[in-house]
Amino acid sequence: MKVYVLQHEHDLGGSSDVKMMGIYRTEHDAVEPRKWLCKAPGFRDHPDRFSIDAYKLGQDHWTNAFASGPVDSGKTGKHTEAA
Repeated sequence: MKVYVLQHEHDLGGSSDVKMMGIYRTEHDAVEPRKWLCKAPGFRDHPDRFSIDAYKLGQDHWTNAFASGPVDSGKTGKHTEAA
């Protein structure tokens, strides 16, 4: 079974602030909250920074050793268009 995670990532000039907005049963269920969040204060200034990612339950999703540093946002998530 897959779940869909809605996140918002904001660039802080060298680092990023990622907010997990919710976890949903279907991709469609994740799209609906994004529509109204795009109109909310703060988020409406960066509506293109939402992503919806599918995750398979019961599976490891971080298989690399611990690492810190800048996030390569071009490789994470499917950024979604604002409503």
